[in-house]
Amino acid sequence: MCGIVGMLDVRGKRDIDRELLSRMNETQHHRGPDEADLYLEPGVGFGHRRLSVIDIASGLQPLGNEDGSVMVCYNGEIYNFRELRTELQAAGHVFRTRCDTEVIVHAWEEWGEQCVHRFRGMFAFGLWDRRQQLMFLGRDRLGVKPLYYAHTTDGFLAFSSELKALRQLPGISRQLDPRAVEDYFAYGYIPEPRTIYDGALKLSPGHILTQRVGAPPAQPVRYWDVPFQPHASMSQGEVQHELIERLREAVRIRLVADVPLGAFLSGGVDSSAVVAMMAGLSDSPVNTCSIGFKDPNFDESDYAAQVAQQHRTAHHMEQVDPDDYGLLDTLAGLYDEPFADSSAIPTYRVCQLARQRVTVALSGDGGDENLAGYRRYRYAMAEQRVRGRIPEGLRRPLFGTLGRWYPKADWAPRVFRAKTTFEALSRDLVEGYFHGVSLMSDAMRGQLFSDRFRSGLQGYRAIEVMRGHAANAPASDPLSTLQYLDLKTYLPGDILTKVDRASMAHALEVRVPLLDHQLVEWISGLPPSLKLQGSEGKYIFKKSLEPHLPHDILYRRKMGFSVPLASWFRGPLRQRVRDSLLGPLLADSGMFNQHYLRELVEQHQSGMRDYSAPIWSLLMFEAFLRKEAHA
Repeated sequence: MCGIVGMLDVRGKRDIDRELLSRMNETQHHRGPDEADLYLEPGVGFGHRRLSVIDIASGLQPLGNEDGSVMVCYNGEIYNFRELRTELQAAGHVFRTRCDTEVIVHAWEEWGEQCVHRFRGMFAFGLWDRRQQLMFLGRDRLGVKPLYYAHTTDGFLAFSSELKALRQLPGISRQLDPRAVEDYFAYGYIPEPRTIYDGALKLSPGHILTQRVGAPPAQPVRYWDVPFQPHASMSQGEVQHELIERLREAVRIRLVADVPLGAFLSGGVDSSAVVAMMAGLSDSPVNTCSIGFKDPNFDESDYAAQVAQQHRTAHHMEQVDPDDYGLLDTLAGLYDEPFADSSAIPTYRVCQLARQRVTVALSGDGGDENLAGYRRYRYAMAEQRVRGRIPEGLRRPLFGTLGRWYPKADWAPRVFRAKTTFEALSRDLVEGYFHGVSLMSDAMRGQLFSDRFRSGLQGYRAIEVMRGHAANAPASDPLSTLQYLDLKTYLPGDILTKVDRASMAHALEVRVPLLDHQLVEWISGLPPSLKLQGSEGKYIFKKSLEPHLPHDILYRRKMGFSVPLASWFRGPLRQRVRDSLLGPLLADSGMFNQHYLRELVEQHQSGMRDYSAPIWSLLMFEAFLRKEAHA
């Protein structure tokens, strides 16, 4: 894994400021503490921070072809690089290293923009072709590795692994994008392609960008999408067999490394499945890492230990302090823009633990999106069945009225907490799903923002992100449509961002076999009934894993990787909440309704409501503003 930066003078061949490029590069030192180098020629500059994983001796970047006319700066792993190298050598290309980076250079020479279709792995890279006078940017299909870019006001294209590097540029606007703020308080993260700044963007997963010198600023082009194309008919037994074979192969190709390798093991289905496959492929015990919590409502360490014992792994577990909230300001610096997933705290800690023993760790991320594991899919499908039985002309006014008038009863047993369900039933599939996953509802955000800020949004609403993806969805059934939405939003914007920053903060490379694009494509073509059957999510995955994992691992209630925010905000963080939400920084920003901020704080701390998620999002936003003020 690495940190990359680059600059291209789109207008000509002005010299790149070496000191600026070096400063940008060094902001990402944590991503690659082993080595660093810069490459400059008139109009072009690359910087690279290296975490050595494959070909430690000769894999230093930026790296070029034989005559230096093509240079690449790359972050990631191309798992099929050996096969590609053999093919490229047969075509006459000469290799000087054993690393996967050089494959990108020669693949570009051989196949041009189509080279990304040949790569199997996780990657983000910038490539300069001097003969064609162009810069080519590419990001992997699912967005495992990040890539930020900006067209600056003074005519440069710049890119980097993290937003903090682009912030060094004098020609980039750092005005906050109001739409990104609206998105953040709806989703808890800022979905691709926006960033918090109006002058910078993320290159979306499965996209490329080709910028020629002298041409107008280029726009990204999509090169891949999840197909959701049904397979030829197979028996359930055939599906189970092929699923395990494909999973085993996706794990196998991710075991190549010249450094110590292990796995995260939470005790959930996905990480346990990965560890089971690793154990079957390894002659020595697999290194596994997990963390535990004193509160049994949040602790899965016993389940992790059960899997570790079954597969005889070298297991390491540490218990996290139940009041491990000291990372709040650290997280604000890691993520560079507001990020409200509080499970970033335990994720940071498990990466810290893993790095004590390994340099590469496999994770189980992606299984819930691929195989419909989230409970919210079950609820959404139940709501969709009701929608199908009641004409829209009756359904919208009936449930809309019930949703408006039914009290929000956070304190009541679940069966009486029907307000959100009524509100969802009054909407269509996408709007209902958006409403269900939103950190703060439309009504809450309407109260949260000041009149001036709402006016600046000019009618924009965060649901437009999901509407845009739904309009392009290749899926035809409701469940696949919702999975597609998560694969485009929640997975790259939250899950993969969280893991990338937390792992790279400790110079740890994380590989995700469940997001192997060939596996994702195949799973997408399975019937929805094999993913969500009745109330059982990941149905076919669990059935396939029955010979490999205990029944109570496969079929226990999903817990998630959460922290006790509600009690923190009424106890040890009580004053921090009041100081941050009711203090001068949010007030002076002019974005927020101060009366409503006070209402959120008072009602949560009195126990009347559970506003822990909105309060956490506001704490992280205030921490971001504080970092900005001192940048």
